[in-house]
Amino acid sequence: MKRLHIHVGVENIDDAIRFYSALFGAAPVKTKQDYAKWMLDDPHVNFAVSTRSGKRGVDHLGIQVDSAEELNALRTQLSAANLSMHSEGETTCCYARSEKSWVEDPAGMAWEAYHTMEDAQMYGDKPAAATQESACCAPPASVKPAAIKTAGGGCGTSGSGCC
Repeated sequence: MKRLHIHVGVENIDDAIRFYSALFGAAPVKTKQDYAKWMLDDPHVNFAVSTRSGKRGVDHLGIQVDSAEELNALRTQLSAANLSMHSEGETTCCYARSEKSWVEDPAGMAWEAYHTMEDAQMYGDKPAAATQESACCAPPASVKPAAIKTAGGGCGTSGSGCC
């Protein structure tokens, strides 16, 4: 089953937890000093906030799936639509170990397609994400609207990780 994912950058995690808990009528399922996540069934969404985002407001969107098979099917769907995709592979981000791919919509909004395997004790596996106020959940610079595949061209430079 697919679940919409929304990640919002916030300035104050405690204020955000109070607000979104009241809005959703539920406490977050995961809280850290810089991160909180709600797994809601109505609406069916994985809603996360963090102080580590490089900006305030909607940072990125995504589609979370329950299995590796669903992730492969979603990747196939994106590839069949000739969208430039970066497969990040297994990574630790937002206190979870996941398998991810990224695309960017024509307006520049980053979308991740991912399957979470387990919780993690650290925010990210990249040194900057694990130790500094920085986001780990971001597509690589090679995933831009200009990189969307066309019938006559490829999806970026050789070795870019796209497609």
